[in-house]
Amino acid sequence: MRAFWLSLILTIGLLAAPAFALVPPASDAAAEDASVDQTINAEVEPGADQQIADRIRGFFGALDGLSEISVEVEQGVVTLSGILATQEDIDEAERLAGQVEGVVAVQNRIERDLSVGQNLGALSSISDKFAEFVKFLPLLAAALLVALVIGVLGYIIAGFAAFWRKVTPNVFLAELVASAIRFVFVVGGIVIALEMIGAGALLGAVLGGAGVIGIALGFAMRDTIENYVASLMLSLRQPFRANDHVLIGDLEGRVIRLTSRATVLMTLDGNHLRVPNSTVFKAVIVNYTRNPQRRFDFELGVDAEDDPTAARRLGVKILKGLDFVLGDPEPTARVEQVGDSNIVIRYLGWIDQREADWHKARSRAIHAVKDALEAEGFALPEPIYRLRFDSSAPLNLQGDASISAASGDTGKTDPGPVKDKPAKKASTLAQSEDVSPDNQVGHMVEAERAAEPDENDLLDSSRPVE
Repeated sequence: MRAFWLSLILTIGLLAAPAFALVPPASDAAAEDASVDQTINAEVEPGADQQIADRIRGFFGALDGLSEISVEVEQGVVTLSGILATQEDIDEAERLAGQVEGVVAVQNRIERDLSVGQNLGALSSISDKFAEFVKFLPLLAAALLVALVIGVLGYIIAGFAAFWRKVTPNVFLAELVASAIRFVFVVGGIVIALEMIGAGALLGAVLGGAGVIGIALGFAMRDTIENYVASLMLSLRQPFRANDHVLIGDLEGRVIRLTSRATVLMTLDGNHLRVPNSTVFKAVIVNYTRNPQRRFDFELGVDAEDDPTAARRLGVKILKGLDFVLGDPEPTARVEQVGDSNIVIRYLGWIDQREADWHKARSRAIHAVKDALEAEGFALPEPIYRLRFDSSAPLNLQGDASISAASGDTGKTDPGPVKDKPAKKASTLAQSEDVSPDNQVGHMVEAERAAEPDENDLLDSSRPVE
């Protein structure tokens, strides 16, 4: 294996050798260029050194700070001497001297003046910038004053809270308009101030960066922004009033208030429930208070051998006789399903929630119809199951009763003679039960709203409800 790799390396080297042979060595090329550059003319024209010296002195005389440099030329070799304040001036003098035609070499003997008095010129740029800044101060003060006046004007206009509340639908929108006015005036003042001082390009860069930052913050605060927009839409739509009995998704309670962040409910257990407005805006809302008429329903099952039509008519008659059941719409009944041992009938009736409580009315109606059906001899049977026993597995029942099944026969329990159940009399309890509205939670809500009035409550009874 080692021999294989060695032979492969030698083969590659032999193939590459002709290519490398065509490339001239770098050192030889550099030496050739250097020899060309270092070629010096052996013949010196009379007066050439003087011409070079005069030419260099002319350059230096035209430049500030180099006029005092001494220049001597001998056989094309330039010697510079003197004192300069900065190293940059020294390097510049050497560069200019070397560019003159006929100069063979430059001997730079210029020294740097390290005295404090001579180096004060290095600080001149700072002093010049400071002087320019001092001249710029009046314009800067004027720009700041303009921006301040415009911003204060915006705050004054936005401060007319009574006016904005009058022209906008609710408090939340009025505050939103005031905030927008303040923002527009402040940003406008900054833009005008930057234009006054000639920093328009800086404004474009700042706005571009602010746009990128705004997009990033928008994604990061998506839920907060969504909740804010939902609060605005709910304040405009007004889907419910204070103390309305609502069902928001699977959350039920009475509305206490609608704030800029959440809808506050009081559950039927008397607990506070804060629902984010983004959830409320997207949820299905059932308002039980909006329509005072509300239907209740319940199911009762009669024996499969009973007449379901008679049971329906009897139930409807009983519902019509209840004082809290409305006559328009009339109560009805329908067969819901036929079960294994009974016929299920659904009874429906309407009440006025201002005069009767839904739960109490339904409970009393169930009691009244059940008693009436039993009083008329309708059976309300429980589920009945029929058992069949296989003869191959005899069943022994301990106790007084025992069953033995012969081969091929079916064993059945003997229930004995069936006795007719005596008809029950209708109970008078259902007729005397109170069904007046139970408004304890509503009173608690009203008491809380009266004790803790919230100026930021977005519910407005003067606006139309969606």
